[in-house]
Amino acid sequence: MLKNIPSVLSPELLKTLMEMGHGDYIVIGDGNFPAAANAKRLIRCDGHGVPEILDAILQLMPLDTYVECPVGLMDNGDSENPPEIWQTYKDIIKKNEGDKKIELIERFDFYEKARNAYAIIATGETAIYANIILQKGVVIND
Repeated sequence: MLKNIPSVLSPELLKTLMEMGHGDYIVIGDGNFPAAANAKRLIRCDGHGVPEILDAILQLMPLDTYVECPVGLMDNGDSENPPEIWQTYKDIIKKNEGDKKIELIERFDFYEKARNAYAIIATGETAIYANIILQKGVVIND
């Protein structure tokens, strides 16, 4: 056991986050996301929702500051009715990383980007269009 590590982060996920380098992507997929079919490295977090995984990751991993949008969401194609969970993500990101620009990525483009991600996390999230992709930044020692 370690102190100050969110308990939702498994040893496998911690190892993956440590292995990732600046600019690498990690996807947190909802329960409907075809994670196993698209992953180079698959991490199972069944029983957990995307928000709790996102919050735990962002407590340890910085987002990329060298790109305009270090966060991408799978676009639901309906700008008038965004999924409610997106606001939750914005709140978590703001709490951990401050204001960051978030891009909407068309569904099939999101799948393509996910196939090139360092890893995909499969969750039990039941919200639809709850998939998110994060680009890792640089850890700067103060």
